[in-house]
Amino acid sequence: MLGRAVDDISTGSDSEYSNSLKWISWFLSSKGNEYFCEVEEDYILDRFNLTGLNNEVSNYAQALDLITDNLDDDIQDELRGALDVQARLLYGLIHARWIVTARGLAKMLDKFKRVDFGRCPRVLCQSQPLLPVGLSDTPYEKSVKLYCGRCEDVYSPKSSRHGSIDGAYFGTSFPHLLFLVYPSLLPPKAGPVDPTPTSRSIENDPSRKSRRVKEEPEIPEGVGETGSTTSVALKAERYRPRIYGFQLNETAKLQRWQEAVRDRQIARLEALEDLS
Repeated sequence: MLGRAVDDISTGSDSEYSNSLKWISWFLSSKGNEYFCEVEEDYILDRFNLTGLNNEVSNYAQALDLITDNLDDDIQDELRGALDVQARLLYGLIHARWIVTARGLAKMLDKFKRVDFGRCPRVLCQSQPLLPVGLSDTPYEKSVKLYCGRCEDVYSPKSSRHGSIDGAYFGTSFPHLLFLVYPSLLPPKAGPVDPTPTSRSIENDPSRKSRRVKEEPEIPEGVGETGSTTSVALKAERYRPRIYGFQLNETAKLQRWQEAVRDRQIARLEALEDLS
């Protein structure tokens, strides 16, 4: 499903490719590719940096020639459509490697500061800028998500164009490595919260009390039941930040503590369920 969506986006663009324009410049200027940064040509031309990618991309040599603007014009006319899809795949996989280098991190840092990736939709994160992240390093498995360093959760992009980008083009390590290299950018987990009236003052004010009753959503039948709460808690998934497959030390310790607390709560719920 994702592979088909990526191919559909890859074969169409708002600007036609021109021989007078470098392929990378054309690719970056196309709509839907705003998350990408420019990979420097000397990095692409160093074959050591591309180790193993020939097994991931069909017509690897020609796709690389297309990216570096070295493809013969005759071949370009014959295989343009198919090569363009493979060139996008190859550039995306190179991009995932590039953005975890010192120069790549610096370029993505500039985009982060410009809030090119959007802001966290969670209200209590106070519009924290997001960073792109992949849930898998294997192409055509998961689309790109946006990671919030404050709530440590991931969100889907608002734009369908961005939502069709393969997550492997950014990798699973990028945002966490960025915060590791630039620790001053790591946002605090808590911040100033607007003061709210105390429950006693609300109860003494009839107008506020009636307003609170109106604003409180109705709880669907069965949601508040013990068995339902237990099953939901057991099925809950959470995002785990990793760098090259390894969980971050402080985050891992925090998550282990949180999971221990959750397990104790589930045990209490199950005990209450047995008594009822």
